[in-house]
Amino acid sequence: MKDAFGAPQSLLVLGGTSEIGLATARRLIARRTRVVWLAGRPSPALTAAADSLRALGAEVRTVPFDALDTESHEERLGKIFTEGDIDMVLLAFGVLGDQARDESDPVAAVRVAQTNYTGAVSAGLVCAGALQAQGHGSLVVLSSVAGERARRANFIYGSSKAGLDAFAQGLGDALHGMGVHVMVVRPGFVRSKMTAGLAEAPLATTPEAVAGAIELGLRRRSETVWVPGALRMVMAAVRHVPRPLFRRLPV
Repeated sequence: MKDAFGAPQSLLVLGGTSEIGLATARRLIARRTRVVWLAGRPSPALTAAADSLRALGAEVRTVPFDALDTESHEERLGKIFTEGDIDMVLLAFGVLGDQARDESDPVAAVRVAQTNYTGAVSAGLVCAGALQAQGHGSLVVLSSVAGERARRANFIYGSSKAGLDAFAQGLGDALHGMGVHVMVVRPGFVRSKMTAGLAEAPLATTPEAVAGAIELGLRRRSETVWVPGALRMVMAAVRHVPRPLFRRLPV
């Protein structure tokens, strides 16, 4: 169960090597989170991530998880909940893809969509069902401002995040009043390994800043969190820019 600060005592990170996921875990461990599950593809990076959290005093376990292997999700993720209640699930996996390449490679484009959307739908429903069965918990879904309006520069990634965002909002409505809190997090450009080498967008943020916003959102029982907060107003304006003008913007 959550403590007096609203911090979960147990955490499951889907995407166990995610920089945002690990930054969030570190922040919550400092707030009394004691058990952390890292779900991801077995690798030296996943092992190192688990060791780094153990050094902070948490009990850390890893579980094999592949977003694309949706047939395994119910069995592998379901087993985690049989080990004890999970107070918070952080859906943090995703791929950016390569827009220029993926436009001419439908298989690669589909992989982006399947990872960011289809895999998230599968894992999200499995975890939501388990949270509902235990009667409490939070499901935090990492979306993106890229899903607010498709841009020429990254419409494949953006469309997958748009689908994820809509799914998470609908799931939150479906679970309202059932003891399960669903929170959608919409970061802007995050300085991370995934965006290394890309031109930095205005209002760029960091994994640590996103983690801080997630913690605050949990305390407030927020349903939607923008990081940074100023993006809420920016994207409200961007959504209403006429398409002929939008095509000319340097975005």
